[in-house]
Amino acid sequence: MSESPGAAVSPGSPPPTEAVPRPDTPVAPVPLTTQRVLPLRHPGRWIITAVVLVLVAQIGHGLVTNPFYQWDRFQYWFLRPTILDGLLITLEVTAFSAVLGLLGGILLALARLSPSPVLRAVSWAYTWLFRSVPLIVVLLFLYNFSALYKTLSVGVPFGPAFFTFDESRLATDMVVAVVGLSLNEAAYASEVVRGGILSVDQGQHEAASALGLPKRYQFAKIVFPQALRSITPNYVNQLIGLIKGTSLVFYVSLLDLFGSVQSMGSTYPGDIVPLLLVATAWYLILTSVVSVIQFYVERYYSRGALRTLPPTPLQKARTALKDVWARGRRESTV
Repeated sequence: MSESPGAAVSPGSPPPTEAVPRPDTPVAPVPLTTQRVLPLRHPGRWIITAVVLVLVAQIGHGLVTNPFYQWDRFQYWFLRPTILDGLLITLEVTAFSAVLGLLGGILLALARLSPSPVLRAVSWAYTWLFRSVPLIVVLLFLYNFSALYKTLSVGVPFGPAFFTFDESRLATDMVVAVVGLSLNEAAYASEVVRGGILSVDQGQHEAASALGLPKRYQFAKIVFPQALRSITPNYVNQLIGLIKGTSLVFYVSLLDLFGSVQSMGSTYPGDIVPLLLVATAWYLILTSVVSVIQFYVERYYSRGALRTLPPTPLQKARTALKDVWARGRRESTV
């Protein structure tokens, strides 16, 4: 006789058991929106980061608290008229030498790539000579050039001279510095430019020739703009080296930034360290400005070669802020 659904259970009978799902019963998948993704742990990276931060903090603490650096004197000398005058001379020498050196490097590179054996030989010899001789030797040689040649003339070799002028009147300290740095810079720039031209795909040269374009137009409109993508980062390294190389013009009696620091250091021997820090700070500022300009020049000439241009620092900051904002909103909704 079967029990009715509402019948009471006798005290001696076992309790009713719940229905147990069979092993082959499918389980509903957990939605991906409710799952939490755990990032991969990198303990070694965190340890190295902590060590680096400790070292940076120690260096910063030493710079700030060490009285040997005399930061009050650094502040006094940083914007002094003597230092700013030397900085202006450094900028002038760098600007003139960079332009003349780059123009000379382009001419030397074209001569090195020319089919003329004479031009190739002269370009190679020039590059070999000025890359072998130290810059200080070139500057000192030009500074004493008047001892070798009192007058300079333009005319027919082994024949009459058309123009004659006194070399000492033309070779001022600024001229000697600019000429010496430009001659040295042109030798290195020629290799940078030549490497950039050779980096252009040969098919570009062939396509330009097939169109019947003049050689000058091919170089100015097709080859050189593409070569600038390779030339720019390498030549900026040369330009940064040129900025630091201007410190040698002190030895030809031109008081640039380093020369002004040296002159003030001999007058105020107790301020040698803060004066050297002033020169270091200004050189850091100049090279940083050049690096920023390099970024935007490279970005400009990357158009057409890259699908997406590299983001600017401002764009990177905006993206980082958006990521932080989105991450905070996700965590607040969980």
